[in-house]
Amino acid sequence: MIIDVDGLSVLFPYDYVYPEQVLYMQELKKALDAKGHGLLEMPSGTGKTVTLLSLVMAYMLQYPEKLDKLVYCSRTIPEIEKCVEEMRVLYDYYEKETGKKIPKLTIAMSARKNLCINESVAQLRQGSSVDGACQKLTASFVRARRKLVDESIASCEYFENLDAQSHHFSVPDGVWNLNDLKNMGRERKICPYFVTRQAINNAHIVVYSYHYILDPKIAELVSKDFSRRTCVVFDEAHNIDNVCIESMSIAISLKNAERAGQELTKLETVVARTKRENGERLQQEYEKLVEGLRKTERERLNDERLANPVLPDAVLQEAVPGNIRSAQHFVLFMKRLVEYIRHRLRSQQVLIESPAAFLKDIQDKMCIERRPLRFCAERLSNLAKTLEMADGGEVWALSQVATFATLVSTYSKGFSIIVEPAEGSQSAVVTLSCHDASIAIRPVISRFQSVIITSGTLSPLEMYPKVLDFDPAVMASFTMTLARPCLSPLVVARGNDQVAMTSRFEQRSDVAVIRNYGNLVLEMASLVPDGMVVFFTSYLYMESVIGVWYEQHIIDELMKYKLLFIETNDALETSVALEKYVEACDSGRGACLFSVARGKVSEGIDFSHHLGRCVIMLGIPYMYTESRILRARLEYLRDQFGIRENDFLTFDAMRHTAQCMGRALRGKTDYGLMIFADKRFSRQDKRGKLPRWMQEYLNNASTNLSIDEAAQVARKWLTLMAQPFTKSDQLGVSLLTAEMIDAASLKKFGKVVEHVD
Repeated sequence: MIIDVDGLSVLFPYDYVYPEQVLYMQELKKALDAKGHGLLEMPSGTGKTVTLLSLVMAYMLQYPEKLDKLVYCSRTIPEIEKCVEEMRVLYDYYEKETGKKIPKLTIAMSARKNLCINESVAQLRQGSSVDGACQKLTASFVRARRKLVDESIASCEYFENLDAQSHHFSVPDGVWNLNDLKNMGRERKICPYFVTRQAINNAHIVVYSYHYILDPKIAELVSKDFSRRTCVVFDEAHNIDNVCIESMSIAISLKNAERAGQELTKLETVVARTKRENGERLQQEYEKLVEGLRKTERERLNDERLANPVLPDAVLQEAVPGNIRSAQHFVLFMKRLVEYIRHRLRSQQVLIESPAAFLKDIQDKMCIERRPLRFCAERLSNLAKTLEMADGGEVWALSQVATFATLVSTYSKGFSIIVEPAEGSQSAVVTLSCHDASIAIRPVISRFQSVIITSGTLSPLEMYPKVLDFDPAVMASFTMTLARPCLSPLVVARGNDQVAMTSRFEQRSDVAVIRNYGNLVLEMASLVPDGMVVFFTSYLYMESVIGVWYEQHIIDELMKYKLLFIETNDALETSVALEKYVEACDSGRGACLFSVARGKVSEGIDFSHHLGRCVIMLGIPYMYTESRILRARLEYLRDQFGIRENDFLTFDAMRHTAQCMGRALRGKTDYGLMIFADKRFSRQDKRGKLPRWMQEYLNNASTNLSIDEAAQVARKWLTLMAQPFTKSDQLGVSLLTAEMIDAASLKKFGKVVEHVD
């Protein structure tokens, strides 16, 4: 159908559209028109991805001078593949409606391990191993040695073929997912990974992971040439502040510091050998550094380039300090640095200090100044290339130390140094912890004209502009228009014995509380058909509760109703458990899955239809507040942004609660019970932070329930959901046709969107 969105004709590839999808398009267009940023919250299962792609594609075709690229960032491979397939549907629809193909290239990108077709490399599977093996075959110095010295040195035929064809080969317009790229690579005998690296600069729609644009080192390699007229979309972005912080933080364990010392000894040997055998190479490198490490490169770059957050422009324009230009001097400098870090890791007490205090201490004890520290990462990378070493493999730990040095000497505000001594099996660790998410996202927000942060669980929206330090042009939260109440949120606050249910630290170990949690799970297992997912606040809490349930024979009773599967820290075990859980639900036996908030299951897995008829959240998933890194971040947020500790902790807990609950509802024909099992969920300060589309169905009668009362409500609601429900029941209410979409008909859906000032 064709939808008119404020004068923009949008081709939508389905026969029906939800009212909230039309309103989402309107808000998104406002952000693009204003060349500003947006925060948009849209319920799970309401077609957010296809809505966004349809609007942006129409905008790019109608206003190419205003917008020429879409960068769609997601978190997992399945989400990336899902987006690309929605794009394929859109392309096919355009061709069907207009009779011609869209002159646009959509391409997905991922790491080498997901794109490599060289069997000897791909079989290594682990990301770092695949990267290292690839570099040993494709690095410029390896290829040069093969050509000039020894032709028997191993090579990658796919990379060599691409290099031979690169001047006349380009990826044709169309939609290319990861499998398409691999198939093309096998067919043409060229490397899919490097094909993609070349193609993304010319592509109109790029789909890849957050880290390709937020992580400074990766962004410098991959995303530096994108134009300003780009719209960047962060989908499923409820955790974007944590992703930003992780990309700018670095931790060095005592084990890695020891390994860095060993790599340094090897590096010293290679420098000495190179000086004897080919001193001219080191001299050429030295002369280059005298002029400035990247002067030549910077002269050819335009103003639109993304400044590298690890080394700001002002630093890049400086010449490398004289005391680390010489390879030998740099190795000696790094020896002192590594020894200092090892010294700090021998501390017997926890230390938290600012980067300024760290720099003063290292200058007093080791006579290491701040300026050469800022160039450590670039200097090591340059030396590794000169010596023909793979900096990602042969000097991996040393690279970590160099990056740590560069970050700690470049930034002062928003960072802390935290030294934690060895404890039990835990090694001593020194962490440069970033507390300010805006440091990583600021280059993206300042460089690209529109950045859209969207998810089904962003509430409360007001927190994100504070923690990301930006001013959005559009902030809107959408609810869900429903022809029947297909979600039923219930707050179960107490057991049938009237003992309060809560995961508060003081009460969580109470046998009566754990028994009531078990009775709740048992009661729902006896009522709810098919699949049921139970979320715990942590792995540790889940283990202790299950242990008590075994003693109380609750697990034995539960197994009479449903098969039981448990998520663990091991990704492979969890994948097998999920696979068997789906089998049990498909076979009609029914299953219960025990999972953890913030775990793998809570983030990327959809339990649509019979896979998730009920989701139970046992307690409120607060972060571990004794974490020193978290304490330091909370202090920073309080001092710099005026965000109270309890407000941020509650905000974080509720967004993860909403994310867990959202697993149950993946569309308007789906239905699911959402049970909040903690008396604190009854309070307005907790309920008010849930997404509006959940709040609207959580009335006062649904809070402060006992287990029996919740069971009565659930029985009645499940009976209602069992009644026939057809598409005709939704028309004009939750489903619209092209004829129904006009200004008058949308007025009655005005409540669907709430603007947040």
